[in-house]
Amino acid sequence: MPTSTRVLRGLARRSWRLLAVFLLACVAVGTAQAQERVIRIGYQKYGTLVLLKGRGTLEPRLEALGYRVAWSEFPSGPPLLEALNAGAIDVGAAGETPPIFAQAASDVLTYIGHEPAAPRGEAILVPKGSPIQSVADLKGRKVVLNKGSNVHYLLVRALEHAGLSLRDITPVYLAPADGRAAFERGAADAWVIWDPFLAAAEAATGARVLADGTGLVPNHQFYFASRSFVNEQAQALDAVIAGIGEIDAWAKDNTDAVAQELAPSVGIPAPILAVALKRQAYGIRPLDADVIAGQQRIADTFRDLGLIPRSVVIADAVRKSGR
Repeated sequence: MPTSTRVLRGLARRSWRLLAVFLLACVAVGTAQAQERVIRIGYQKYGTLVLLKGRGTLEPRLEALGYRVAWSEFPSGPPLLEALNAGAIDVGAAGETPPIFAQAASDVLTYIGHEPAAPRGEAILVPKGSPIQSVADLKGRKVVLNKGSNVHYLLVRALEHAGLSLRDITPVYLAPADGRAAFERGAADAWVIWDPFLAAAEAATGARVLADGTGLVPNHQFYFASRSFVNEQAQALDAVIAGIGEIDAWAKDNTDAVAQELAPSVGIPAPILAVALKRQAYGIRPLDADVIAGQQRIADTFRDLGLIPRSVVIADAVRKSGR
């Protein structure tokens, strides 16, 4: 056999071996990618989830179960839960009101836990020199708020307690940053806002609290997952809940340290952030009958006001024990 033929055949055999190795490697990579599962978590700039992200303690828990974590930031609860309904995230957190709107729009959302009540963590603010002295004085005034957020219900309840309704004021729906700008330039008479934006506005402008949630709303923080994630990934979900609980236990007794850690990402000085953190409540737990009933009252109120298109049953969206 000519030398050139032997060389060509040898090269061919080596090429086939290399190709086989390459194909096996591709199969191995594809299998690993198929086995690796991703938990997509939505968070806001403030709260336990952003602290969980920053400390990096959740990733090892989930890696042991074959998962990695993908984090997505949202400016407030309503867009976060829109993303959950759309299938863009698996887990997230928000206040009391956003899940009502989300459940009215879709059956995707499932409540997986909540934090204790923190009524002082949201309030109606008026400028320092405002003549407005009571909620009743808001009649005929412009009030800025984030539509569908937790403060939406606070405003409804505060007005109701004062013998008024949303029809008696001019609501101006703006996100927190735009709301503060409107409030500071005098384009609104009051601003309904939550911490830490509340604490920051108090410190920067001397704004006065007209009413907070005390005696009006509990102001719970809720955690959610998509229904499919709850049903299909229970072990991973339990690992997320355990991670939140671990951070909560630490944060409860270390608010100054938490403030120092969150200040750079939130953009609020640590001493001001500490004020907000001390108004927060800690300790994730399952929803009990009282909390479910409280959420149902919000849902029924918004249905009666025509703010949601249909009635919702909160209990239908709560994770059942053992799942």
